Amino acid sequence: MNALVATNRNFKLAARLLGLDSKLEKSLLIPFREIKVECTIPKDDGTLASFVGFRVQHDNARGPMKGGIRYHPEVDPDEVNALAQLMTWKTAVANIPYGGAKGGIGCNPGELSISELERLTRVFTQKIHDLIGVHTDVPAPDMGTNPQTMAWILDEYSKFHGYSPAVVTGKPTDLGGSLGRDAATGQGVLFATEALLNEHGKSISGQRFVIQGFGNVGSWAAKLISENGGKIVAVSDITGAIKNSKGIDIPSLLKHSIEHRGVKGFNGGDPIDPNSILVEDCDILIPAALGGVINRENANEIKAKFIIEAANHPTDPEADEILSKKGVVILPDIYANSGGVTVSYFEWVQNIQGFMWDEEKVNNELKTYMTRGFKNVKEMCKTHNCDLRMGAFTLGVNRVARATVLRGWEA
Repeated sequence: MNALVATNRNFKLAARLLGLDSKLEKSLLIPFREIKVECTIPKDDGTLASFVGFRVQHDNARGPMKGGIRYHPEVDPDEVNALAQLMTWKTAVANIPYGGAKGGIGCNPGELSISELERLTRVFTQKIHDLIGVHTDVPAPDMGTNPQTMAWILDEYSKFHGYSPAVVTGKPTDLGGSLGRDAATGQGVLFATEALLNEHGKSISGQRFVIQGFGNVGSWAAKLISENGGKIVAVSDITGAIKNSKGIDIPSLLKHSIEHRGVKGFNGGDPIDPNSILVEDCDILIPAALGGVINRENANEIKAKFIIEAANHPTDPEADEILSKKGVVILPDIYANSGGVTVSYFEWVQNIQGFMWDEEKVNNELKTYMTRGFKNVKEMCKTHNCDLRMGAFTLGVNRVARATVLRGWEA
């Protein structure tokens, strides 16, 4: 099931539980604006190349729109729409004053030189500079983009509007990026996991974890969980998968994966088939890679008691049903991986104030937001007698619906 179908399905279930008016329900789903622009640049060899850039701005009832910019060859409009919508609910669940957006450029960043990427980013910014802004739409990095990309957008945007560090987040710290932003999603995953386990009378210490994906989110989550006494028994990434039932030495694995560009060949564990990672024996499974990895084919085989969704929509709705019958508790993506956007909000706040925080303050504030977020989700679960996914969706949708009605926008 594709991302858009799944997201729309969850939204409709939440709207039904909340008893939303059908006109309001329809207007909440329609994106505020969809932008498509042609970006033509001279390549290093002097030939011209054209790319399509786009931005879906989903909703701005609660504040400026917020969401990543990805550089990827297959940019599927449905997926971008789903991710923009997901950002609307995610920022509402986190209770930060934003709506959702998503965008990018259809290109293969690996095939472009640094100077080509810079030219492409600047042309894209020239085309959309009057449609983004500190109080309109605030982009951030995503697949295939990084702090350097944000620095180029900031510079190009500032040529038109004056120096505006708050127009993008995920910037280099030298240009107003926040401390703690790099670790933020992984740090949020840690706080979310602590909140969930606390509810069940457990703590991270002594639990056995399996982590699928060892990119930014997976590697930070692994590092922080192991520092808090969690035992990571299996890890996988694009290159392969490794297992060690006594617990993997994470600092050594981090060093290995930087040196060898992946976990493959690490000697502190046995290689296993990456496809079996999700069904390895563990207490807590953390999918931190791609969407749709937990589906009806493998859901019955999953041995974990808890699943923490660090990736976006890693669990198909069919798998959701199978797992809930088995009594597996799933902490949904729109809450579990909201650490990144929450610290992006902190970065934006610091830029607007012109006053930067130290890392300890960033992490303390993040913990406050994640802990309070979990409490709010649980309250919705009690009110509507539903699971954590519907608890999070009803919480997010309800906040956006209330803002929409209060502003007098309902149809």
